[in-house]
Amino acid sequence: MPIDLLAIAAHRDDAELTCAGALLRAADGGYRTGVLDLTAGETGTRGSANLRAAEASNAAQVLGLTERRNAGLADAHIQNDESSRRIVVEHIRHLAPRVVILPYPVGRHPDHRIASELGRDACFLAGLAKYPAEGAPHRPFKILYALAYREDAIKPTFVLDISEQFARKMAAIRCYASQFDGAESAGEIFPTGQDLYALVETQNSHYGSLIRRRYGEPFFTHETVMVDDVVTLGVQSM
Repeated sequence: MPIDLLAIAAHRDDAELTCAGALLRAADGGYRTGVLDLTAGETGTRGSANLRAAEASNAAQVLGLTERRNAGLADAHIQNDESSRRIVVEHIRHLAPRVVILPYPVGRHPDHRIASELGRDACFLAGLAKYPAEGAPHRPFKILYALAYREDAIKPTFVLDISEQFARKMAAIRCYASQFDGAESAGEIFPTGQDLYALVETQNSHYGSLIRRRYGEPFFTHETVMVDDVVTLGVQSM
């Protein structure tokens, strides 16, 4: 059966940091959710690929994922080349997601930036009937970009209320003790003097405040969001 919501991430733990709340909320709503980690994290400064595999498996249980896959691309060497696109296309065709969450296309870590470009290209190519890759053609309906921890002057297209999911999001992040215990920064998260777990809460609290909720996750879309009923719009103006 197809996946309803798929997060494509460069490394094991990226999805947990940027969009675990969205994955949890979707699963709570009865949707099938998944994560495609592009690399095994073998060049990470802390831990090892085997340890991160075990941590990712534990986190998948916390998130209630339907499926978690690894594309086996080279950590710190992700390329948006033909062979990489074919690999990701085949995963997309197999999982057949309706909505895909990608990293924002600007990032401090080259893998994050290239993963965004690679993921978007693969989403398009997966729908071409004559593209030479295994699986039936499938093109996701919607692509979302996770905006968490960005310093760019980018206003989120929307913020998702994850107040009810936040404790479980933190539990999923804490599965990666080899990466985050005692850490003050990670990936796109710059140090502020807080430990990383406190910093994640601060960031999610900030975005939650923008929608008058306790915790939130920010997302960007290139397309204008459609509203069906202006009378029931949320977030009080004044």
